Amino acid sequence: MTRATIPTAPFVPASPTGSDGSDGPDDGVLAAVQAALAAEHAAVYGYGVVGGRIAEDLRAETRRAHEAHRARRDALRHAVRKMGGEPRAAAAAYTLPFAVPDAAAAVRLAAELEERVAAVYADLVRASEGDLRREAAGALREAAVRAVRWRGTGVPFPGLAERAASASPETF
Repeated sequence: MTRATIPTAPFVPASPTGSDGSDGPDDGVLAAVQAALAAEHAAVYGYGVVGGRIAEDLRAETRRAHEAHRARRDALRHAVRKMGGEPRAAAAAYTLPFAVPDAAAAVRLAAELEERVAAVYADLVRASEGDLRREAAGALREAAVRAVRWRGTGVPFPGLAERAASASPETF
């Protein structure tokens, strides 16, 4: 069985224009879209785990998040094909960042999934332009909002771990 790790490291793509100077996407943009697709595959898997352990009163929110990630995953598959690529397949299983034995851990996993997805979408925002950038920014915003709902608190720069770590109250 293939087991993948849920994405954590930021992806640093190449320029959003073609290597030949054209306006078309180059391999860097396609790679950023593929990285977002991989993150969505992992989120869909992770929410399957969350759904199996979450408290009854949070099941509807879990279902909405799962459906949102499935929709984003499907849209990214379409985007990859439109760019001339072959969409990255989901792994058979993913290594979770920590054990999820109960409802409290399921909430922590949901928040972690959203933060990791937000980071990947921040990279896609950085790599892309136009409609793709708007979609990536919307996905980043949605993931950041869901992370806040799950954690109960937010971060100063969602999806930008390097900025959030160095932020201080005086920065604002």
